[in-house]
Amino acid sequence: MSHLGQYLNRSAQVLRDNAARMLLMRGAEIPSRVPRTLFTFNSQEELNAFATGCDADIGGTSTVHLELDQNIAKDKDNNASIGGQATPTGVFWGDMRLGVKHGLEGRLRGGYAGFRNKKRSSLFGELTEDVSNHRYLALRLRLGGDPSTHNSYFCNIQTDGPISTDLWQHRLYFKRRDGTWEDIYIPFDNFVRTNSGEVSDAQIEMYREKIRSIGISLLGGNSGAAGRYELGIDSIGVTNDEFIEPTARGEPRRM
Repeated sequence: MSHLGQYLNRSAQVLRDNAARMLLMRGAEIPSRVPRTLFTFNSQEELNAFATGCDADIGGTSTVHLELDQNIAKDKDNNASIGGQATPTGVFWGDMRLGVKHGLEGRLRGGYAGFRNKKRSSLFGELTEDVSNHRYLALRLRLGGDPSTHNSYFCNIQTDGPISTDLWQHRLYFKRRDGTWEDIYIPFDNFVRTNSGEVSDAQIEMYREKIRSIGISLLGGNSGAAGRYELGIDSIGVTNDEFIEPTARGEPRRM
């Protein structure tokens, strides 16, 4: 799809969302609680909607890639846990390095890589997501790479709140270490407000009516973790308690 086509589609979505909000204000409809997919990672076009970055952008030495994993589409055993679909999935990978370029020692800390969805412009302003009727962020992921990197992944959310530099963050806790897919559910209430990489002293409720971006980062510099990292990603969505098994829900803990 062309950039113009995507722009017009986003504009139409804003119109539909605004019309739905007007109906809700009039009491004509009950807010839906059913699971909803926000992003999928099954085509190059879908991956093009995401931006990547790492410490190399400012003088570090890590690398970052967000690509289609064509081999996963051919691996029926690996894909069994996501319905066995014969489609590729995204893979976030690279080398996490703690060193920095010559001359920047002591002035810069290395050890960062991440991705997030790009700004989605439309005729009526920026497209955002209203997740206020859902309790959990749902991610379908596959953990790989060097074991030293497994405990340093974080999920990040930016809202259209009053302070644009605020970032809501939660560590990703994995149960599976065998290279297969798992669904991870994180309660929105468990995300922690951060600013400039530090946890904010004032913790306020996330503005869930307008989510601007969702992404994942690997913070090796915080934990001293270095090595080759790899994270398969199939989808990001939202859901509620009645649609997931109690044992699969995110634990009530923060970062």
